[in-house]
Amino acid sequence: MNIEIHDAALEARIQKQLQATGSGSVEEVLLRLLETQEEQEEQDRWLLENREIIKAKIRRGIEQFDRGEGIPEDQLDAHLTNLKTKLK
Repeated sequence: MNIEIHDAALEARIQKQLQATGSGSVEEVLLRLLETQEEQEEQDRWLLENREIIKAKIRRGIEQFDRGEGIPEDQLDAHLTNLKTKLK
């Protein structure tokens, strides 16, 4: 397949990506861009599929915060470090 680009601005953008990514060819640039687009589409699809679960968790967190169950800011870093340690 041969692709001709007649738009100078588009060609410049592709050349910029070629240099920025260190790609060896325009084909490699296009492949990376397509892979990135596909990953974004997967993330968007996951967010849509899990929208209600995410909203429920946010609501639960807000309700906990409203009841005073939040973690004070000065204790947050230690709390997160503790959680990370438990996950290992």
